[in-house]
This record gives sequence, structure tokens and C-alpha cells, in this order.
Amino acid sequence: MKVVVPCPAKVNLFLAVGPRDSRGYHPIRTVFQAVSLFDTLTIESSDHTEFVCDWPGMPKDNTVVKAMRLLSEVVRLPKVRVVLQKRIPDKSGLGGGSSDAAGFLRGAMAFVKAKPTEAELRDIAFAIGADVPFFLVGGRARGEGYGEVVTPLEDPPEQWMLIVRPPVDCPTGPAYSRLDELEYPWMDWGGSDELYNDFERVMPTECLLAKHRLLGLGAQGALLTGSGSAVLGLFPSKQSALRAKRSVENCKDPFSAWVVKSITGKESLRLA
Repeated sequence: MKVVVPCPAKVNLFLAVGPRDSRGYHPIRTVFQAVSLFDTLTIESSDHTEFVCDWPGMPKDNTVVKAMRLLSEVVRLPKVRVVLQKRIPDKSGLGGGSSDAAGFLRGAMAFVKAKPTEAELRDIAFAIGADVPFFLVGGRARGEGYGEVVTPLEDPPEQWMLIVRPPVDCPTGPAYSRLDELEYPWMDWGGSDELYNDFERVMPTECLLAKHRLLGLGAQGALLTGSGSAVLGLFPSKQSALRAKRSVENCKDPFSAWVVKSITGKESLRLA
């Protein structure tokens, strides 16, 4: 048996970070949106369990390996060979590792006879990482609590975006630490079209430059996603996003760029 799982990236259209609690964790309010930039996970029956990835920087104890380990503690998981093709850039706020882990949990259900409950699957997902539960839902959704409370929202009309990644990493832990040094209000939910991200308070200069670049190229709005370093620009059409991408690629700034569109919950969860 073989299952191919497209693992989509996400952007945060709204992200408000609450004050650190006694355990050192931050509650959040966020709006996730899955987009059409994918890693690809292939799971197939094997005589031994193995994980292979085409990205040389993949840590040995990565999110997919954690998902394999935690799922096997709850259900009987047969031996499988797992191959991951990486396309979503690391340390960019696009949720690639979280999506890969959720992709394994979804794809592995085809190999498991006694399946876990939805609650068990959500618990496994949250134990791997705060963004992983969203990728069991996909589409557009609200995230609350510490990321584990995910409420699906109605799929919006198709929205085209240009995602730009400056040549700088923004690890989540240090970004939270820098926010902890500031005083600011915990923003309540905004309107459906409000773009907001508290991590813009501490984003590197390169990210600010990327945001200004997108707005200068005609983006209707631009925003850091997650803790960065990727910045999204909203465009009225695929053609306008492609034109902006060509301009980004021709400028002297060494930005990586992807034209993507929003995808629905059904598209987020498809298996090949």
C-alpha cells in the first residue's frame, strides 16, 4: 500500500500573542489560512520502518519522526517507509514542519486498523507542536488557547498571494522572548479583513523591507506570517501576483518568492 499526502503551508492573517503564563507559555488568537505551497509525504508499506527526506538540513528528531513515535504509542502502527519532499522553507512562519507531522497522522490512518479517536489524534498533534492541530482541519480556521483550540471557518473566495522570504531566520522561541521584553495590549479579534501580527513588533529589518516591497508592488495588504521570516502580500489576481514576483526576482534584494492561493478545507486534507 502507498499513500501520497500533500502537506500545505499556512499563513496567519491575524496573530495576537497574549502575556506569558506561569508555565512560560503564551496564549494566542489567530486566523490560519492554508495555501497552495506543499511539501509531499509518501507513506508505503515496508519490511522496516524508515524516514527519508530530500532536505539535508532536516533534524534527526523531526516532527514526522515525533508523529510516528507518538502515534505508535496509541495504536498499532505497522512498519512503513516515509519519504518527505521539502518545498516549504524552514524557520519562515509557514508551518512546514507542523504540516508534515499532521500529514503523517492523516496518511497513516490508511495503515491502521484500530484507529485513534479524533480527540486522541488532536492530543497527539498538539503534543508535537502548537500549529499541528490546525493542519488536521485546514482551510481557514481560528486558533485559540495555545493553538490547540481550532475552529473551522467558512472557506473564503479564492485569494492570491505572493509570499516573500528574506535571507534571515526567525526561530519562534527567540521571537517570543523578544516580545516578552515589550509591553503591549493583547489584541482582541479584529474584523474579517484585518491583517495583524504582534510579531511585527520584533521582526528583523529584512522583513520590514520585504513588507514595504510588497506594498510598493501593488499588494492590497502585507503581513508577517507566524514569527517570520516570510511575509505575505495579498493581490487581486494571479496575474498581478506573478508580475510582483518577477519584480521581486529582478531586484537586488536576495528574496525567495512564491505565488500561492488560499485553499479550502477539502483541498487541504486531500490524499493522492
